[in-house]
Amino acid sequence: MKPTIYDVAKEAGVSIATVSKVINNTGKMRDSTRENVKEAMLRLNYQPSLMASALTGKGTETLGLLVPDISNPFFSEMARTIEDRAHESGMSVIMCSTDENPEKEKKYLELLQRKQVDGFIVASSFQDKNLLKGLKKLRIPLVMLTQDDIGLDVTSVSVDDFKGGYEATSHLITAGHRNIAIIAENANSSKMRIYGYREAHAEHGLICSEENIFQTTASITNGKECLKEMVQKENVPTAIFACNDLIAIGVIQGAKELGLKVPEDLSIVGFDNTILATTTVPALTTVAQPITEMGNKVVDVIIEEIKEKNRGKERVLFNPQLIVRGTTTSID
Repeated sequence: MKPTIYDVAKEAGVSIATVSKVINNTGKMRDSTRENVKEAMLRLNYQPSLMASALTGKGTETLGLLVPDISNPFFSEMARTIEDRAHESGMSVIMCSTDENPEKEKKYLELLQRKQVDGFIVASSFQDKNLLKGLKKLRIPLVMLTQDDIGLDVTSVSVDDFKGGYEATSHLITAGHRNIAIIAENANSSKMRIYGYREAHAEHGLICSEENIFQTTASITNGKECLKEMVQKENVPTAIFACNDLIAIGVIQGAKELGLKVPEDLSIVGFDNTILATTTVPALTTVAQPITEMGNKVVDVIIEEIKEKNRGKERVLFNPQLIVRGTTTSID
């Protein structure tokens, strides 16, 4: 049976109030008494309740992190950065993967609220925006990561997706490609990347065909399926801009299965610059998000909001960087 504060008091031969003062580091007492209580806690392997700390207004020193899919390397790398930064700041992180499923979104938000987390970092594009609005009404610190389209007055940390989409497409156009497809997700970040894709076409005086715009969810399988659909077209694209590395890897694998050479027959650009980008043959040309800087910033911001709940809100926008590798080439 799990030891209680009553067991610690009995073991140390002191009152429950004395044990509480030791746990919360309050009140005056002899050093010997304080050490006696701490030793009793160690002998019993007693862990103070985080919930109890929260009820006293001290907080639980934990953050709730919600991501859409932890199997996506971008979010797993981001989660690791966030956990490391939180640890440096004396905080712990509870992470939940929502799969962009409304039932999971509701379940995990309720779970983290019961755990009395001190603040939320939300990297998942919630289907039910009212759930997040509920956090706002409760004055629970909330920061958005990689997306800020929820219509709330909250701080957001993201990359300039429009610029990233523009640079990826411009790179392909400059290389001579005129028939460029894009595979995007149904997320605000991808919408901005599509705007950048369109702008690059317009700036170079090219017509942007709506038939070349594909939408799917991020997976290697879906990248393959989109490519199979493209090759059935009368005018097969010579280049593809995939709005994340996971989809881009699927396109590369699909190309090999179809007997297409990369980049000779098909140039491919991804987005994120995850570890996957360097494991392909050839290595993937991609748009890098500064994952470490973004992860560090979002933790710093949420901790500031926990300390100062009335601090001003801001939109933090990081610059993307095109990383040219072996999956793109010039054509005549």
